[in-house]
Amino acid sequence: MLAVLLVHALAALVAPLCVRVLGRNAFYPLALVPLGSLGWVIAHWGTTVRTHTQWAPQISMDIDLRFDSLAAVMCVLVLGIGALILAYCGRYFERDEARLGVFAAELMGFAGAMFGLVTSDNMLLLYVFWEITTVLSFLLVGHYAERAVSRRAAIQALLVTGAGGLAMLVGIVILGTRYGSFLLSDLLATTPPAGTAVSVGIVLVLIGAISKSAIVPLHFWLPGAMAAPTPVSAYLHAAAMVKAGVYLVARLAPAFAQTTPWHVLLLPLGVATMLLAGWRAIQVHDLKLVLAFGTVSQLGLLITMMAIGTPDAALAAITLLVAHALFKASLFMVVGIIDHGAGTRDLRRLSGLGRRAPWLCAVAVIAAFSMAGLPPLLGFVGKESALSALWSTEVVSTQAKVALLAGVAVGSAFTMAYSIRFVWGAFGVTANPERVVTWHAPGPLLLGPPAVLAVAGLAAGLDTHAVDRWLRPYATSLPGVLDTHLALWHGFTGPLALTVLIVAAGLALFLIRGRIGEPAHPRLGNADRNYDAALRAMDRLSLRITGTVQSGSLPASQAAILGTLIVLPTILLALGTRTGVELRLWDSPLQAAIGGIMISMALAATVLRNRLASVLVVGVTGYGCGVIFALHGAPDLALTQFLVETLTLVIFVLVLRAFPAEIAEDQATAFKVRRALLAIGVGVTVAVLAAFATAARRSEPIWQAIPDAAYRIGGGKNAVNVLLVDIRAWDTLGEISVLVVAATGVASLVFRSRRFGSAPRAADSPHYDPDAVSWLPAARLVDRRERSMVLQITTRLIFPTIMVLSVYFFFSGHNAPGGGFAGGLIAGLALTLRYLAGGRYELGEALPVDAGHLLGAGLTLAAGTATASLLLGAPPLSSAIVEVTLPVLGHIKLVTALFFDLGVYLVVVGLALDVLRSLGARLDKELV
Repeated sequence: MLAVLLVHALAALVAPLCVRVLGRNAFYPLALVPLGSLGWVIAHWGTTVRTHTQWAPQISMDIDLRFDSLAAVMCVLVLGIGALILAYCGRYFERDEARLGVFAAELMGFAGAMFGLVTSDNMLLLYVFWEITTVLSFLLVGHYAERAVSRRAAIQALLVTGAGGLAMLVGIVILGTRYGSFLLSDLLATTPPAGTAVSVGIVLVLIGAISKSAIVPLHFWLPGAMAAPTPVSAYLHAAAMVKAGVYLVARLAPAFAQTTPWHVLLLPLGVATMLLAGWRAIQVHDLKLVLAFGTVSQLGLLITMMAIGTPDAALAAITLLVAHALFKASLFMVVGIIDHGAGTRDLRRLSGLGRRAPWLCAVAVIAAFSMAGLPPLLGFVGKESALSALWSTEVVSTQAKVALLAGVAVGSAFTMAYSIRFVWGAFGVTANPERVVTWHAPGPLLLGPPAVLAVAGLAAGLDTHAVDRWLRPYATSLPGVLDTHLALWHGFTGPLALTVLIVAAGLALFLIRGRIGEPAHPRLGNADRNYDAALRAMDRLSLRITGTVQSGSLPASQAAILGTLIVLPTILLALGTRTGVELRLWDSPLQAAIGGIMISMALAATVLRNRLASVLVVGVTGYGCGVIFALHGAPDLALTQFLVETLTLVIFVLVLRAFPAEIAEDQATAFKVRRALLAIGVGVTVAVLAAFATAARRSEPIWQAIPDAAYRIGGGKNAVNVLLVDIRAWDTLGEISVLVVAATGVASLVFRSRRFGSAPRAADSPHYDPDAVSWLPAARLVDRRERSMVLQITTRLIFPTIMVLSVYFFFSGHNAPGGGFAGGLIAGLALTLRYLAGGRYELGEALPVDAGHLLGAGLTLAAGTATASLLLGAPPLSSAIVEVTLPVLGHIKLVTALFFDLGVYLVVVGLALDVLRSLGARLDKELV
């Protein structure tokens, strides 16, 4: 199963290249990926396969996959129909289609994500795949990004399904906490614990399911998503993504179908969805909208049957699930062919296509008859099984059973009506003077995929014994006895009589279709307009809240934040249980002296009017903190503090060049008593909280176990560096990501129009003289009045030494003070020295590389270390130790965390280069 996921991920990565080389024909080799994966599914049909890969066991985020009977059915639909959709794309799109490579990659990624979703045993992993399908659906629906309707539909689908997904995540956390496990297999094997928490959890999970499967009142996003290309509609909105909610209900039904909120929530919403969407399908005139509302209606039926929770209802539901995927994907592809050949999907403008395209008409008739539930197609078998299961169920009251039967019967009559309307409107002969008379016949490669699905629905209906054998294992997993079987003929029964009434009512609705128009002002309201109204209301509310809490005054905002920091912890500390505090002011007089210097410098910063002097005295407080670290036996922290403080001072100085040296008289402010009191209050509060927090510790401090864990787990003696690159490497990965974002943001603000590029080199200057003598390549371009010969000579001599020191700190950091962060900071200071000595062109001579490339390479290398660990069967970002003995070099011990540290090194160097390039070289050019 992991191989299937990895193959789809790799196919998604290479899809743009394939499309660039082969054009639209690339879809055919890409279709072999899900087709080959389908072979694996068929080979393991009837077996249960489990895969466990450790990822982050402390937070229950392991990769647990489980392939069983329900997953097998879903995988056949996802992979089999996915392969046909890809083949259909090979002729659906024109040769010059824009962004076709990206579209192919997104479609391949979606197929892999759906496979991961239906095979996930870990609910947290299921949620990850769930949201991946949400994001990819957003991208696929918005493929025609230049169209406003596509952008709106994509955002609408993202907001609705994304919000439902967040609710589902909360429900998953509640259920996993209550059960003590996040594995679906554990939930299904355990009797649900009683309590409100479980009920709330299951309701939240079901909210995610109904949002994904477009159940009322969250149904409106699916018709809007018809702005997507037809292959997307045929795959995501007929066979795959919208089935995710149905799948989740089916997966949880064996354990939760008899819980209190299950029937109360799902049964009314399922029937209401079937009726409302079926009625709307009779009113609209766009063929895709007819199928879209029909899909919503059928999803309501599927949710209703899955929610019953009996084996008979489960067998009917899984049969309807397969039938719906076959006929609805086929019909969507038929609509795409009609749109291509006739140039329209409007039922009022189509006429006579049945005679011009008889094979296309035959495919559409077979699929539509299966949708209508007519024999001998699989749709009829599923519908008869559904009516029979409802007829005989005993898990609901008699009144509820009658209501369910009536609702499903009326909804099926609507299905019958819009199925006939689809076939007649698309292929019949009408007398409309505005009808379309042009037609471009489809080729066999375009007609083949929908024909395969339509014929599959017919073959499955004729061979119900085989279908029953394939689908029965899931139905038997529900509690109870499976009393029925799939067949075309069960004799003269009550459900058969009901079917006759449904057919008659559907025909009658079709005959009076002209009287069923779309009302200008729907009595039940328009869900799409309600969605817009909700967004406007949230916008207004956010503006009011923002206007209230953010007055536009920075001092006021800071005062509110700092005031909360003082008041809230103080109240909690006063009301809570406190322990005694023992304070030791200092261990040596030297610490007291340094502390006094830091306090005096902090006070001086508040009264100095020279900007540079203020920055320098603030820097002294930072250096003092580094000395305190060193005195407490933390040389690694002290080294990092010194380097960060030095680089920060340089950045401040670079920025302050654009400001006047002194604060002007009209900008100077008098002493503010309230601000001083606020500052003192914050300092005292933080110090008191730190003292009480330290005194409240009752367990053994973790620092006592860190040195041993660093050497035993991470293979290094420098506990700080091992923490950064191994034990807490996820934190470091997040921090360097922030550094990349910050560097990009600063450079983007400074450069405005052109963000990327390396620093200018000396040869780029019109005043460059290659024959002039200079200690530094670009120093000859510096004005003589600003040129320092001593600084140039010193830089020329010590720059290589500093870079060697940077590399030394990088390699020694695992066992001694240093590491990638410290090494990168030293390299950044070396670049700063070259810039100060030789000017902005010297920066390009020192490192003629795009800073963005360094940042990207560092982040990729660090993230790639996590992936490499996973591929080797180890937890992500875990270290492996390799020891070898080489000639001359001797015994070498290599820890793979070194590569992660190299990523950190490159990110820090890239950050320094980006800052110097933007706040240094670019600002120099602006100030000239």
